[in-house]
Amino acid sequence: MKEKQRCEWQGSDELMIKYHDEDWGTPVHDDRKWFEFITLDAFQAGLSWAIVLNKRENFRKAFDNFEPEIIAKYDESKFEELTQDAGIIRNKLKIKATISNAKAFMEIQKEFGSFDKYIWKFVDNKPIVNKWKLTSEIPASTVVSDVLSNDLKSRGFKFVGTTICYAFMQGAGLVNDHLTHCFRYKELTK
Repeated sequence: MKEKQRCEWQGSDELMIKYHDEDWGTPVHDDRKWFEFITLDAFQAGLSWAIVLNKRENFRKAFDNFEPEIIAKYDESKFEELTQDAGIIRNKLKIKATISNAKAFMEIQKEFGSFDKYIWKFVDNKPIVNKWKLTSEIPASTVVSDVLSNDLKSRGFKFVGTTICYAFMQGAGLVNDHLTHCFRYKELTK
């Protein structure tokens, strides 16, 4: 049986392959999932995605399954607990940012009815489908990620630079950056 053709970035790591095959580039429409993606991408800043992915379940437990309503109420005691949790990335600035991002996230929900309605407007409510043949063609950021980054920052979000925003857009399916030979490219452009 012929092996599935994939993008190359996930390598041979089973967890990365599973993430590539099931999550990456699949359009998200669930607000809790949106908050998970934006949080994990913030923690990934300066690190490899594999590090974050390997700690994903620990992050889910530590951050109350990424429920912004709960995270927004974290106090100093919970913050200190998180800084001692060896199962996550214990960067104090990123932990503080997650708490303040939860508050900003809820403000967007209040204004737009859902974060989903807010975020999809940046791509005219449908994924941007690129036609990359090589990983080297994929940009680190785009004009759209610049606009999204600036808008999120203006709303009080932290760790949402344009490169993080583009990774967030790729992961959550706002953009399809699977290579054209990848089986997921074809699945996601049907």
